Amino acid sequence: MKNVIGIFAAILVLAGLVYIARPSGAGDTQKREESDTSSSVLLAEETSYDFEEVSMAKGNVSHSFKVKNVSTSPVTIEKMYTSCMCTTAKLTMGGKVWGPYGMPGHMAIPKIGEALGAGEEAVIETVFDPAAHGPAGVGRIERQVTIENSAGEPVELKFVAVVVP
Repeated sequence: MKNVIGIFAAILVLAGLVYIARPSGAGDTQKREESDTSSSVLLAEETSYDFEEVSMAKGNVSHSFKVKNVSTSPVTIEKMYTSCMCTTAKLTMGGKVWGPYGMPGHMAIPKIGEALGAGEEAVIETVFDPAAHGPAGVGRIERQVTIENSAGEPVELKFVAVVVP
């Protein structure tokens, strides 16, 4: 009888530990996402773009993303970098241009350290080189530009394409 009670107690303790260590429920996740969105002060007009079909033979393609400081305080753009060596990005803010920036490890990613004033916009021009990976680089691709800033979470701008010869 003592063994049964001991096993039952051990199961209850283990179940309690599993309950405490479990991830938050779906409702909690939704509340956190809403909270993160509402506290963000650097927002992108669009966060993704589809180039659709891109020909290696026709060369580079580009797309510009706009980001805006929707707060009442300046936000400092700290760094900007891409997810692949086939992609570069330039930052235009207040008539000045920084970059091009690329993938960490393939080119230097210097600190930008420039403030975007309250209500001001910046433009991030992305350039994708479909031939950068050679003949093996055909098919669907997904790339990203990350903007680290003083407002908290980095801003991620993504694009997709289908690369053809």
